[in-house]
Amino acid sequence: MKRIVVVGGSLAGVSALDELRTRGFDGDLVLVGAEPRPPYTRPPLSKEALANGIDCEQLALRPPGWYAEHGITLRLGRGAVALDSSARAVVLADGTRVDFDGLVVATGSSPRRPALLAGLTGALELRDLADAERLVRRLRHADHLVVIGAGFVGMEAAATARGLGLDVTVVDPAATPMNRALGTEVGRWFQRRHQAEGVRVLCSTGITRIDEGGYRTMVRLTSGETLAADVLLVAVGAEAATSWLTGSGIDVGDGILCAPSLATSLPDVVAAGDVARWHNARFGESMRVEHWTNAVEQGRHAAATLLGERRPFESVPFFWSYQYDARLRCVGRPSAEDEVAVLTENDRCLVAVFGRNGLLSGAVCVNAPRQLAALRQAVADRVPFPDVAGTGLLAS
Repeated sequence: MKRIVVVGGSLAGVSALDELRTRGFDGDLVLVGAEPRPPYTRPPLSKEALANGIDCEQLALRPPGWYAEHGITLRLGRGAVALDSSARAVVLADGTRVDFDGLVVATGSSPRRPALLAGLTGALELRDLADAERLVRRLRHADHLVVIGAGFVGMEAAATARGLGLDVTVVDPAATPMNRALGTEVGRWFQRRHQAEGVRVLCSTGITRIDEGGYRTMVRLTSGETLAADVLLVAVGAEAATSWLTGSGIDVGDGILCAPSLATSLPDVVAAGDVARWHNARFGESMRVEHWTNAVEQGRHAAATLLGERRPFESVPFFWSYQYDARLRCVGRPSAEDEVAVLTENDRCLVAVFGRNGLLSGAVCVNAPRQLAALRQAVADRVPFPDVAGTGLLAS
């Protein structure tokens, strides 16, 4: 290979570039990114950056000179709009084409936008740096933030805004916050934590109508109540950014469908990060993971695959969330459908374990770092769920 192109100015994309050079690839490296800024880290956008202001230098994934030092050509501000697989070229938004011998797709995910929001101009999202900058400006002059969606981004933003002194209301049709990923028991703990800080958390509640007018947005709920929002934040999840691959011949289905090695259905094309769906043999299931650690590990693994390795990518997913003084860390692949056992629960700490098909599938630790290490190993070892849930020894 003489030229490898990485599409996606993401953590997975930068990790792939780094690994390619580390492994001795000395050909051309090109990074294509839709945003005009060099790649940056995204988790702080709903937390520190939202509270303290945007510091682009602090958020940058690599120092400004790193790309030139590593011989990486940046094509920023012109996202990929098509993949011409027969000609082995990426087509950019301005019509230019970038030829490749090898390709890493790391385009991440994009926010879902419910049909109810069609035509609204004031509803904000929080996915990239431009979104965060807009939200920071709006919050400075706001009294009431309404968040649609009680997932991780929505609840983190709610906690941050409450810390800034705003009135905050969160609306979600699910029974508890973060319900789909972590189930009712964990969600209920966080709902109480937010309510203790003064956030209204309206779960099991839908929205029937949204009207914009003047400086406020009126949000009518299924309960009949109408919320007057100075700022409306929509955080209802994300979907894999694969629309630009239509007609390319690459297999797609809730993400790019990859072999266990992260190779795609096209030769010399790999995928990594939020956009990649692969079979994780450690859990015996197909999965797509939208978390920081996975992006780093998959970016490196995809680079190795592109250079000839064919090892399967087997990982124990890990992610974290900070809300007020509650530091949530999650390992494994928990689900709301799993069996759940709460090992420790009080106003400050929570330890819960999840079981699927008789095995430990995941664990959540809030302000419990010592328990986390043992549970992380137990998830990796696929310990029988009753051995953990029945005794609680790992959380003692």
